[in-house]
Amino acid sequence: MKEEKSVLGLATIRKNRGISLQQIAESTKISIRLLEAIERGEFRKLPGGIYNTSYIRQYARAIDYDESAILTVYHREMNAESGVSLNGGGKGIYPGFRPASMLGS
Repeated sequence: MKEEKSVLGLATIRKNRGISLQQIAESTKISIRLLEAIERGEFRKLPGGIYNTSYIRQYARAIDYDESAILTVYHREMNAESGVSLNGGGKGIYPGFRPASMLGS
């Protein structure tokens, strides 16, 4: 049996609840290809922008799963890939930029 890669075991949870990807696709109008990407944690395959979080939220609701858990994984993955630190390491999220209050000093 082939081991499937899945974020938080989403595919298994969905299957255990008797929900098919086709059912989710029909109710949300999100393609099966994108739903599979969410389940595998392949967030770079999503269209980008606010669509990503919207699709993740809709998927979570469709399988009755905690949206924030998937979104936490999504944000962690996207920030790790872009090299952005959420805590800023003391340099802020955008190193090299100064707050407007410091301009002109």
